[in-house]
Amino acid sequence: MALSDRDQAILDFERSWWTEPGPKELAIRERFDLSPTRYYQVLNELLDSCDAMAYDPLVVRRLRRMRDRRRRARFEGRPASEPPSR
Repeated sequence: MALSDRDQAILDFERSWWTEPGPKELAIRERFDLSPTRYYQVLNELLDSCDAMAYDPLVVRRLRRMRDRRRRARFEGRPASEPPSR
């Protein structure tokens, strides 16, 4: 299934949200009319999509790495900002 306009807009937003003024959560509500929780649910589904990877592979790979790092940190019981112990 091809990406919807909203899905493409979400990936575009993730590419450059930090260049916009104000908090990200406020921009999510204003731009997509979604709660931040629902936005991140949609985004996580997109990250597993082949269509999203074809649309913007750099953003998708970066966000997958960040998601995997957070998941590993939770599993290991440490903050995501802390480097993994070797």
